[in-house]
Amino acid sequence: MQNVEQVRAALPLDGLWRRWGTYLPERQWGTVREDYSEKGEAWTSFSHDDARSRAYRWGEDGLLGWTDRQCRLCFGIALWNHRDPILKERLFGLSGPQGNHGEDVKECYYYLDATPTHSYAKALYKYPQAAFPYDRLIAENRKAGRGAREFDLEDTGVFDEDRYFDVFVEYAKAGPNDTRIRVSIANRGPEKAALDLLPSLWFRNTWSWGSLHEDGSAKPVMWKTAANTVRCEHETLGVVEWTVAQAPAEWLFTENETNSERLFKHANAQPYVKDAFHRWLIDGDKSAVNPQLRGTKAAAVYHFEIPAGETVTWEGRLSEAGADGEIGSDLVFEERQREGQAFYASAIPEKATSDQTLISRQAYAGLIWTKQFYYYVVRDWLSGDADQPTPPDARKRGRNSEWRHLHAREILSMPDKWEYPWFAAWDLAFHMIPFARIDPLFAKQQLIVLLREWYMHPNGQLPAYEWEFCDVNPPVHAWAVWRVYKITGERGARDRAFLESAFQKLLLNFTWWVNRKDSEGNNLFSGGFLGLDNIGVFDRSRPLPGGGALQQADGTAWMGFYCLTMLAMALELARESVAYEDMASKFFEHFIGITEALNHFDGMGLWDEEDGFYYDHLQLEGQRHVLKSRSMVGLIPLLAVELLEDADVAKLEGFEHRMKWFIKNRPESSRLITRCDHCSVQTRSLLALPAKARLERVVRRLLDESEFLSPQGIRSLSAAHGREPFVFHAGGEEHSISYSPGDSPSGMFGGNSNWRGPVWFPINYLLIEALEKYGHFYGRDLMVECPSGSGQMMTLGEVACFLSRRLVSLFERDETGRRPCFGPEKRHINDPHWKDLILFHEFFHGDNGRGLGASHQTGWTALVTRCIEDLAAEAESKRAAI
Repeated sequence: MQNVEQVRAALPLDGLWRRWGTYLPERQWGTVREDYSEKGEAWTSFSHDDARSRAYRWGEDGLLGWTDRQCRLCFGIALWNHRDPILKERLFGLSGPQGNHGEDVKECYYYLDATPTHSYAKALYKYPQAAFPYDRLIAENRKAGRGAREFDLEDTGVFDEDRYFDVFVEYAKAGPNDTRIRVSIANRGPEKAALDLLPSLWFRNTWSWGSLHEDGSAKPVMWKTAANTVRCEHETLGVVEWTVAQAPAEWLFTENETNSERLFKHANAQPYVKDAFHRWLIDGDKSAVNPQLRGTKAAAVYHFEIPAGETVTWEGRLSEAGADGEIGSDLVFEERQREGQAFYASAIPEKATSDQTLISRQAYAGLIWTKQFYYYVVRDWLSGDADQPTPPDARKRGRNSEWRHLHAREILSMPDKWEYPWFAAWDLAFHMIPFARIDPLFAKQQLIVLLREWYMHPNGQLPAYEWEFCDVNPPVHAWAVWRVYKITGERGARDRAFLESAFQKLLLNFTWWVNRKDSEGNNLFSGGFLGLDNIGVFDRSRPLPGGGALQQADGTAWMGFYCLTMLAMALELARESVAYEDMASKFFEHFIGITEALNHFDGMGLWDEEDGFYYDHLQLEGQRHVLKSRSMVGLIPLLAVELLEDADVAKLEGFEHRMKWFIKNRPESSRLITRCDHCSVQTRSLLALPAKARLERVVRRLLDESEFLSPQGIRSLSAAHGREPFVFHAGGEEHSISYSPGDSPSGMFGGNSNWRGPVWFPINYLLIEALEKYGHFYGRDLMVECPSGSGQMMTLGEVACFLSRRLVSLFERDETGRRPCFGPEKRHINDPHWKDLILFHEFFHGDNGRGLGASHQTGWTALVTRCIEDLAAEAESKRAAI
């Protein structure tokens, strides 16, 4: 029987229960969308310091905020501790040029809970009582070299003696258009402390640009109608009332418009501008706000003196005009919390431990909080707006100029709402795997939308991310479609329309890959950095030294992986439509061609028999050079594996006939199809890039603790390169790569990620899935030492569980109370206000598991929920076997 939240989540995505949510971005400044500079310098053209005074063109941002799905009316909190130089309305972080490892948020905040329809959501912001150390954070990171770790807010000492506030923000819907808001502020310090709270409501500025793509053209307005009420009127949103439980000390109103006088030394068109509340409260400028108590931005001012250890609470409500009911109503919060508890009890395995359940709940919460309104019409961005200055002519030939068709204006899943507040195609594909468990409709919609004509390029390419839509990410979209299709329904009752729709568009994308990335037509593919950033000895997405050409083991393997996924999809669709049998045959034969090319059968493959590993090859000045760096590049061939069940093939007469013909007439290719040699009756075939002997050799390195196997997962570069760096000479220069388990040691790709040693969740997860398939096929006929040299023998299915346990252990408390993702930080070990708070980082230290990179990249790191499911299933299987 479905619980209440499951019923709501099954309603159409454009229904009222999803109209409001935690869709407000957490950073709009420093994005490409807001960059109108001549040289495309997004970080410096619109800075954090500008953000309080300058109206955004393409979105909004706020602190743990709330908005409707078109981001028309926004709610967020603002805070002042009587010491800060800036009213805290948004999260602070370093821009790319400021950080010693790229951009990085410098705040402490946590997503604690959320349900798929945003019927309930809760987050926590930790606000220091000392002056926020903006300048020190910039200075310390500027002077630190790349060898030093990032200097974070916790390192400044502002949380010492617990002198901070815990600010909890909760949203609970009493109905689709009735949101109750509760802000609870706890003084964790030893003394009474002052805090000003300014709950704020504002309209996104849609009226200053002359845009053709906003619904409606009239400027909205809000005004005070009673001691505790503000009325908001918007042409398309309608009338919304904001009521507060306790009348504030002051109501403040202004316009959400740029302070041109402060930023550009130009006179303002009218006196009330975006930064008015900062000026009124901190600068003491009482003329900054509108005395008529109306505008497009409002705040209620509350002055608190909070005793040590005490908590104060503020409550408000956003609802339709004249709605009945109390403003706060604890019963609404309690009911939504109970519904959330029931919902996750059905989504998280019963066999999960209490700590694993905690991890899963916060991972799912992060996924949901990281959905945001994303708006970017490239044609308008390139050409400029009717009511604004014309952008520099150079932008028409620069970044994203080839993507004039792209028109994004919807809720999308972000990699990280602060560091990466824009969609990334391959990130989003991974996000949808855990989303499929809790919100199947959203998972399917997100995968379909990137394949639509207003995203996908006419040539078939998927947009990578807004910094450069033309960049090439691994082709994982088809895999995500296939996995979501299977996760969201039992066989015989799955969403065929979803699969068929996606398959048709993926054919265009597959053709783009073949035409653009197989330059010599020999099934050895390039592709550039392929999402792995600095994994190579040089930047693989730029012209290579000496004008060489690269044949990539990962690019070729990704295409094999893509082929097999399309084959599986075509076979599924062929069960009801014979027309798909021909497509299945096409992908079957294409995969065989890629397998032959990769594995030396033409003497030109990328397998190295001496090392038992796959490597990139560089064609340079008529010579072939093997780039012998043992990295994730050589592990990706393991991912391309699929099982063909004889019973399924026999039902598809056309495909079966063509496959038999191909094997008969291409005997040299038949050895690439492995039969089930341990079954008394052969019932299945294995298609995989590595044959059994090569699979064993690569897996031996994979499970070697002196190479790829770390205490918390698979490293992206072999630790052996810490002892023996790989060095290559080309173009009169020396290029080298060495094992670096932590942050990026180079400035390649901005220096904000590192594939030279750390553990990355997405590829680890794909490896686990692949090993499960190998284990299902080979069973106990293929046993390996795990770890290598330990004498402990496992099937590859058992190895998959072994790796899942290591990944989950990143977040679990060990016997000392430490979670490896937090390193030795003592607060997270024994402090009751920190120890159960979890961050899901972008990647993890290759030796100790400490979280690195973006701190809230829950998107693909939420794959840990799938690992927890696997471990629970294993535990249940063992229990059943007893």
